[in-house]
Amino acid sequence: MEAIEVNLHEVGKRFGKQWLFKDLSAKLEQGKSYAITGNNGSGKSTLLQIIFGYQTPTKGKLQVQNHQTPILPADVFKYTSFVAPYLELPEELTLVEQLHFHHQFKPLQSKVTITQLIEEIGLTASAHKKIKHFSSGMKQRVKLAQAFYSSSPVLLFDEPCTNLDEKGMTWYQEQIKKCKTNRLVVIASNQKDEYAFVDEVLRIV
Repeated sequence: MEAIEVNLHEVGKRFGKQWLFKDLSAKLEQGKSYAITGNNGSGKSTLLQIIFGYQTPTKGKLQVQNHQTPILPADVFKYTSFVAPYLELPEELTLVEQLHFHHQFKPLQSKVTITQLIEEIGLTASAHKKIKHFSSGMKQRVKLAQAFYSSSPVLLFDEPCTNLDEKGMTWYQEQIKKCKTNRLVVIASNQKDEYAFVDEVLRIV
């Protein structure tokens, strides 16, 4: 079993002459959950993308390690599932096709099947419907389920309840409470309902 740790040491990100944030230090450990909060435009999404390896910090150092062995930046994605409203699903695939495609790269947890996953998100009747015909809330549930039921030890969520109705919110909260005890969960959000259960809040100022 993995033991992932993310160390941020005086990390900062600048676009042009403007700093989003700087001198941010934190240690994030598997088995704990964290929220990143801050004003709009403060860099919550950017920090999440830096942890994922999609962006690089302007200053400071980010190190991700497994059992205290450093993981190369190019390999961090292998351990991570990332969910965000701006990450799109392939519109021309059916739900079944999308899940089979996705889990070639992010394997499912053992003993979980595609059929079971579809049942868990309440989309059995839409299993063979193309994604382009899904509502925004249905698409968000699919993205969240792909992360929850993957074998990834690190889960990164950017405003995870975007487009979810009350039923979807309840489902999200139930699922994340199940997985947060043995994974590293980081949520970028200002909505308390999305992160009320976390162990620690990192506020960007």
